[in-house]
Order: sequence, then structure tokens, then C-alpha cells
Amino acid sequence: MRLFVAIEPPASVLTELAAAIEPLQAAAPELRWTNRTAWHLTLAFLGDVDEAVLPELTARLERAARRHPPQLLAIEGAGAFPSPIRARVLWAGIRADNRALASLAASVAAGARRAGAPPPDEGRKYRAHLTLARCRQPANVAGLTAALAGIATTAWTARSVHLIHSVLGGREPRYDDVGEWPLVAAAGAGT
Repeated sequence: MRLFVAIEPPASVLTELAAAIEPLQAAAPELRWTNRTAWHLTLAFLGDVDEAVLPELTARLERAARRHPPQLLAIEGAGAFPSPIRARVLWAGIRADNRALASLAASVAAGARRAGAPPPDEGRKYRAHLTLARCRQPANVAGLTAALAGIATTAWTARSVHLIHSVLGGREPRYDDVGEWPLVAAAGAGT
């Protein structure tokens, strides 16, 4: 199973984001734009995970979520990986308490590792983002990042994390929720 752990923005925030990027999509048809069903804030990409690991993984993710408070988030700004002039990925930024969000991401990654599903990108600096488009070849998206620099959605409070199964095939991947766990620790509580 191809899995990742994520926070899902509410529908109203996704509608705001869709309105902001819609005019840009027609101006850059060479990009593979993601659709709103793919818009999520990945905390840890786990890759291919053996189904036998799932019971331990879900228990550890539940424990990790309980140790963290709800997160106040908003979509804000944009950027590209590795850079706007040689982009492979165009993304929208996330306004958050970066330390708290990175701590949550580290906790779910550690839980996955202990369950036997080590994230392949573990050890890289966590960069909260929401993928908007992918580039088949490195592309200059500096104009798009500039156009999206002022984007700012309504803030929302993320109250849970999701384990999501990414089913590849067809034109777009399909995402199935495997589990959801509440963020419940009091703000300022230890992790």
C-alpha cells in the first residue's frame, strides 16, 4: 500500500485556493496541475508499506496525534522545488506555528519508523506545503510564484491527522482514508 500521513484542509479553504489558481492554470497548460482532491498537507510520505505493518502503524499514529495540539493553519504564498527557475513542483505555502507543525511531522514519521514503515524522505528538513502542479521537465515558474505570492486563505484549525492510501493508475491518483486521529494535547504540552 502506498501511504502518507496528512492534514486535510476544509472544503471552504480549498474553494478559496481553487479560485486563486484557476486563472493561472490556463496560462500554464504545460504543467500537470493537481486537482482539489489531491490538495493536502503531507506530514510524512511513507511510500509502499506492507499491509502487515498497518495495525502497529495505526496505533503509533494515534499515539503521535494525541501528543500534539490542534494546529492553526492557512494557505499563504507560493514557491517551487527545487527553485522557481528550475521547478519540478509548484506549491502553495502554509502559515503555521512552524515549530509545532514540524514537531507533529517528526512525531508521525517516528511512529511510522517504529512501526516498520520508515518514511523514505526522513531526515530531510520538513517544509510544509500543498502541491499545486508538477513539471514534466524543469520549468521556470517564477511568474506563477510571483502571481501567487499574495495568496492567503482563511485560517482554519486542523483537529486531526489522516493516514491516506494513494492508489495510482488512471489520469489522477485516488486517495482513500485509512484512518483519522484527533490532535488532542493542550497547547504548550510536551511532545
